[in-house]
Amino acid sequence: MEQKTVVVGMSGGVDSSVAALLLKEQGYNVIGLYMVNWEEQGENGCCTAETDYEDVRRVCNKIGIPYYTVNFSKEYAERVFSYFLREYEAGRTPNPDVLCNREIKFGPFKDYAIGLGADYIATGHYCDILHQGDVHYLLKAADANKDQTYFLNQVTQKQLENVLFPLGKLQKPQVRAIAEKYGLSTAAKKDSTGICFIGERNFRNFLRGYLPARPGKMMTRDGKVIGEHIGLMYYTLGQRKGLGIGGQKGEAEGGRWFVIEKDLKNNILYVAHGDESALYTNSCFVTGINWIPALPQEEEFVCTAKFRYRQSEQGVRVVRRGETQAEVYFDLPQRAVTPGQYAVFYSGDRCLGGGVICGEVN
Repeated sequence: MEQKTVVVGMSGGVDSSVAALLLKEQGYNVIGLYMVNWEEQGENGCCTAETDYEDVRRVCNKIGIPYYTVNFSKEYAERVFSYFLREYEAGRTPNPDVLCNREIKFGPFKDYAIGLGADYIATGHYCDILHQGDVHYLLKAADANKDQTYFLNQVTQKQLENVLFPLGKLQKPQVRAIAEKYGLSTAAKKDSTGICFIGERNFRNFLRGYLPARPGKMMTRDGKVIGEHIGLMYYTLGQRKGLGIGGQKGEAEGGRWFVIEKDLKNNILYVAHGDESALYTNSCFVTGINWIPALPQEEEFVCTAKFRYRQSEQGVRVVRRGETQAEVYFDLPQRAVTPGQYAVFYSGDRCLGGGVICGEVN
């Protein structure tokens, strides 16, 4: 039987290292491909591209597979980073990692891999996939704590074609144990967190380098001015830390202050303390929905949903408004459902896709 070729997206981390190893063990012809998606401009950049590539080199040499590097920083800047800036400028809180999967990893990366002769591409994502002819179902990972289907909600059917997720049925401790057993240099490497192009830097300082900050009033709903914000883009709904108003009288009386609203038109940040009822909503409107594997036949249905990555699934009723929009009604009120983030839908172990939260249903 002809040996199939798999190009694995190598990040320099333990997950993609083990993904490549497992595929080699399964008899595939494996090629490692490292993506450079961000080129640091400043002198004090925190991106770890050189270190990560060195880890890719070590792992691929240990496994005995060829490896290459490809630069998608131009595509990333145009398709992901520009969106990131536009969303912050509009007062929303985007999730660029979701867009990176659709616009880079399963876009230009997959095209490049096919150019290298790939029959399949694979990544170290914690999720699973079921191919039934021309229909591709995105499934949750066996490790519920690491499941990354949330970040893949925008990946299309065409993009999911000929994709493998070798870690789908493994727990994270098993992955590290495999890396250690085979002597991979990434076995004990710390998991990366946050957005690549920001790294370990102060988020506000980073954003300030690209968008002009507009300071303004920080107020309560009853009109009391209690401080000054440094720019609405630096805050998100429900935020408690970094408000710079500690020690106010209200805090001692009713708990810590938190953000309840951003008024872009008047450049006002509204805050409250104590009672959090202002943070809770019963619905949200979602747009730009990518349905997996296809548009549901029902105009209205029940399922579960997540409104941020680190959240348990919540019961919802979805009312479709056309093909890519929906009203979502929650079984229980939800805290700080944030415009710009993604609502991702589930039915059992299947991810049904998702879209961008726009705000409450009017």
